[in-house]
Order: sequence, then structure tokens, then C-alpha cells
Amino acid sequence: MKNTVNIEWDKLGFSYITTDYRYVSYWKEDSWDNGKLTSDNTLTISEGSPCLHYGQQCFEGLKAYRTKEGKILLFRPDQNAKRMIKSCQRLFMPEVPEAKFIDACIQVVKANADWVPPYGTGATLYLRPLVIGVGDNIGVSPAKEYIFTVFCIPVGPYFKGGMTPLNFSVSDYDRAAPKGTGAAKVGGNYAASLYPHELARKEGYADCIYLDPATHTKIEEVGAANFFGITKDNKFVTPISDSILPSITKYSLLYVAKEYLGMETEERDIYIDKLDELVEAGACGTAAVISPIGSITYKGKKHVFHSLTEVGPITRKLYDTLVGIQFGDVKAPEGWMVEVK
Repeated sequence: MKNTVNIEWDKLGFSYITTDYRYVSYWKEDSWDNGKLTSDNTLTISEGSPCLHYGQQCFEGLKAYRTKEGKILLFRPDQNAKRMIKSCQRLFMPEVPEAKFIDACIQVVKANADWVPPYGTGATLYLRPLVIGVGDNIGVSPAKEYIFTVFCIPVGPYFKGGMTPLNFSVSDYDRAAPKGTGAAKVGGNYAASLYPHELARKEGYADCIYLDPATHTKIEEVGAANFFGITKDNKFVTPISDSILPSITKYSLLYVAKEYLGMETEERDIYIDKLDELVEAGACGTAAVISPIGSITYKGKKHVFHSLTEVGPITRKLYDTLVGIQFGDVKAPEGWMVEVK
């Protein structure tokens, strides 16, 4: 039964809302079933499920956008599918084939088309695919059964009234370990970030910066997002490390910077004691696209980038171009946008 969609689109935040349908597929006896849509927003699992005890689970996040012409577009779902395959491999779970992943996302968006916010509101339909290990189990071993599900919720723009620079501190905690699960999108990475985030918030910061776990000298991530900077010679730079989550937004921005803005781009080490090399900085991810960084405080010293109140010009161009591509206002690279028909 469909819910009546009665939403003030311009007041949407980022919180759970029950939409009409979600997709669920089960892995049993070494294969995935065909999967189906359901109106039931609950999952019933065994108390012995390895996802509950041992964190055998991973997830993704992507969005659907409504264009000026009323079309509905998914942004690079193949990249989320490929990343989920790698996460499943790392946690020794059965892979969700790319075609199955994309089909599930399309089914969910199509079935919940009334929940895709109108063009011009800045709001989008956020999709959350996930894989969890379930079934009766108690020892430290892989699950014998798995669930792959995709649900969706309409969400508002991250910054109400436009982008605003945010201030960050450097955490004493590590987000991930060298050769650990940092490059996989798994729940444990996020659970471990909640406490450092709260410490930073209590000190008046938006979130914290994580340094590389091996030497604590190089920037790795910004809260749950990837980091980028603009150098004095107008180069787009972003950290490179095996313990960083490969952000689809970041790699999209690398492409936009090079192909649309004509900038040099580089993935390289960014040292925390050499922030003066950067004139602008930002955090990037699916939720906000870009969160401009006004300052980073490290060992009691506050480094201000472009401004504490104004968004830098390159950051603004990057944001406007990528969001323009996502909403269909700027011509997209081939294969980036998938229309839901």
C-alpha cells in the first residue's frame, strides 16, 4: 500500500522516512535469489547473525535526481556497485553482481518515483544498499546466509541557504589501520568515528580530520568524507592511501577539475604540517557533495584557508559543475547518468 507523499520539500533534512517500497534479495545455498520489492520496512534475522556479532556487513550510498524536464537520473551507480563488490570481498561475503545492484537501485527508484523531490528544491532521493551476514551462528566464521537490500529516503540539501565553510580539528584517534578495512565501506569504520566526532563537536568543530595511521603526519579523511585541496598554483590535490575509502564523489571531482575546469590534478601525500601549500580545502562525499573547509586546528594552531565565511572560487566552481551534471543541467561524461524509465 502506497503512502501519501505529503512533504514540504524545501524543509527536508537528512533523516529516515518510510517510503513505499524497498528491494530485498537472499543468498542461500551458494546463490542469490531473484530479489523482489516489498512494502515491509523491517528485516527479521537470527540472534546469531554474524552482522550483529562480528560486523560482517557493508553498505553504499547514492542518489537519484529529478531534472528540469522531469526525468529521474541515477549518478554513477556502476561505481557504487564496483565498490560494494570490493567491500564484500574484504569481509568474505558473496558479491552482489554489478547488474543485479544497478537493477535493484532502478527498481527501488521507479517504485518510489513519487518520493523523488522536484527539480529546483535541491532535494534528492538517497539510496542505501547494504549486505548483511545472517543466519544461526556463534563462532567467528562467515555467515551461511546473506541479505542484500536497498531502501530509499528523500533528503534535503546538506547546506540550507547555501554552502558555508566549516571548521575542523585533528583527531588523536585513527579512522582505520594500515592494510585494514579503511578502503571498504563497512559499518565498523563509521561506528569507530562516532566518539572522535563527538569530542570534536564538543570543542566547537564540525568534525575531525584523521591522519594516516602509520605515521600520523599525512591527512587521510575528514570525518566520514574524503579530503581535497587547491594549491597556490591552482592544482587539485587529494590524499592517496590504501586505508582511505575510494570516494565516488572525489573521483568525479578529480575528473571535473581536469576535464571541465582545465586544472592539473594529483593524488599524493598531503602533510598536516604543510597546510600553507593550500589556498582552499574541502571534504567531499555523497551527502553534501562538497563541504568547504574554513580552517583546520592542529596542535593548538588554527590554519585558515580561503576564508572562515566565504566559499573559495574553485570550490564553488567544482560544486556547481558537479551538481549541474547530477541534475542534468551540465552535459555529463558518457555513462555517468543512468535514466530511470
